[in-house]
Amino acid sequence: MIRTAIVGTGGIAGICHVPALRAQAHRAEVVAAVDVDAARAGAFAAEHGIPDVYTDLHTMLDEQRPDLVHLCTPPFLHADQAVACLEAGAWVWCEKPVALSLAELDRIRAAEGRAVAGAVFQHRYGTGARYLRDRIAAGTLGRPLVAQCVTAWYRDDAYYDVPWRGTWESEGGGPTLGHGIHQMDLMLAVLGEWSEVRAMAGRLERDVQTEDVSTALVRFENGAIATVVNSVLSPREESYLRFDLTEATVELRHLYGYSNADWTFTARSPGAKWDPPGDLPSSHTAQLADFLDGYEAGIRPDLGRSTMELVTALYKAAITGLPVRRGEIDAADPFYGALNGGLPGVFR
Repeated sequence: MIRTAIVGTGGIAGICHVPALRAQAHRAEVVAAVDVDAARAGAFAAEHGIPDVYTDLHTMLDEQRPDLVHLCTPPFLHADQAVACLEAGAWVWCEKPVALSLAELDRIRAAEGRAVAGAVFQHRYGTGARYLRDRIAAGTLGRPLVAQCVTAWYRDDAYYDVPWRGTWESEGGGPTLGHGIHQMDLMLAVLGEWSEVRAMAGRLERDVQTEDVSTALVRFENGAIATVVNSVLSPREESYLRFDLTEATVELRHLYGYSNADWTFTARSPGAKWDPPGDLPSSHTAQLADFLDGYEAGIRPDLGRSTMELVTALYKAAITGLPVRRGEIDAADPFYGALNGGLPGVFR
């Protein structure tokens, strides 16, 4: 049995992680919950039948020695907490964004040994996404040409009353990092590695340090070109992905998760079909099953570095006004250590 701890007992832990773990109850058990708010941790543990409660991560790691830790804490805590778990010998499954910078992400990877870390990117794991990737790999849809990747969400001023939101120091970035990263990750999972980014971003409406909207043009190594929009200013909310290939257009419209019904397939020639095997929705439940398979087989999970590099390049391109190519942001680059390049007032 895989002994698991949940660190951070806010909404995402109860809404997404607990159901995912319950679906894997035949091989994983939750032995502890951790939160700096003792009352919240206690209520969470009582609601979900978790035997032990802690307010300190290190104490829990010392006493419980879990095999796996689910990190559901605010983004600015992820790097230190992930490293602590890894050094204690626990695998880590971390909510997005895993880190506030490429530097933090690489620090987590460097701390790996017997224990390793993976990112929560659940949209890769629905039946539709898997089926699309398989069809593209098999060549039955032709060559990818054009894509659209839209995260058009709405977050009002009250959303940013939470102290760690909207700042470079604690949230790391705006919707490019904290919201649109899921759709961009799925776009990369479908189209493969990117090669160049050009972008614009701004703070148009919300009283925050970071951007509240960004747009980008992304070129892929396979030649495809995509447009990307990330917004928290959109009253009609939607997550939208469109892939135009030589033989078909494939579209996905949803908000926070999809099933087969959310996909649309338009073939160039009559007779082509979109017929995914089964209908597993995108979810933490779907990804955790895959993650635990990897744990049992000793396979290192994906920490999402290519996605984080794209996010970083988008910020750099928007702030500098220059195109950014994959691989150019190294440890000597100011954007390696902070998504704003160390320039806190860039979106005045």
